[in-house]
Amino acid sequence: MKAIILAGGLGTRLRPLTYETPKPLLPIHGKPIVEHAILNFKKHGVDKIVLSIGYMADKIKDYFGDGSKWGMKISYCVESEPLGTGGALKKAAEGIKETFLAINGDNLADFDWTSALEVHKKNNAKLTLSLFPVEDVTQYGIARLEGDKILEFVEKPTPDKAPSNLNNAGGYIMEPDVLDILPVGVSSIERDCFEKVAKLGKMFAHRHNGQWFPTDTLEKYQKAEREFLV
Repeated sequence: MKAIILAGGLGTRLRPLTYETPKPLLPIHGKPIVEHAILNFKKHGVDKIVLSIGYMADKIKDYFGDGSKWGMKISYCVESEPLGTGGALKKAAEGIKETFLAINGDNLADFDWTSALEVHKKNNAKLTLSLFPVEDVTQYGIARLEGDKILEFVEKPTPDKAPSNLNNAGGYIMEPDVLDILPVGVSSIERDCFEKVAKLGKMFAHRHNGQWFPTDTLEKYQKAEREFLV
């Protein structure tokens, strides 16, 4: 099975750490953030990974190489200019013809991909998102659900208006044709894909009950470093 890791961001909110080190290589417990994701993918039978990268791409390639160190095949899709989450994913998925997995590379999580794939197949989904319960709904896009079906995301609602406490945790299972909905070039996976697939009734939820740490700011990165359990 194949997986795509979106790891092309500049990491501006993590400066000064990212002046010399790209965000995917920032260490948590002695291993880069993305290496934790790769090891978790391997646990669930993924053997091929596409790293979608841009900023300091050569440093990332030098570290991960062809993936043989981890018993996997790693290839690279390098953005010469930022394409947004949708454009980057569409480009990285070129040539993939079967169900695949994808993650936002700046989240640290122990997703149960085996369980998520069962949910995806059971619902005959085009797209399955890992959702995670958060304490502060005002900081996230919060899912409105009907059973397992995701109807929409409400962006940063007040607690009394929140349809649930479930946030998009940045772990995706996709059928390759779902990306046909995206335009060529720059796009947002959330606005230009998820919202449209939800309206078609083909987007479902897998509730992730394990660990989930965003690492996109210094404060969040430091929290992940303290609390993530390997």
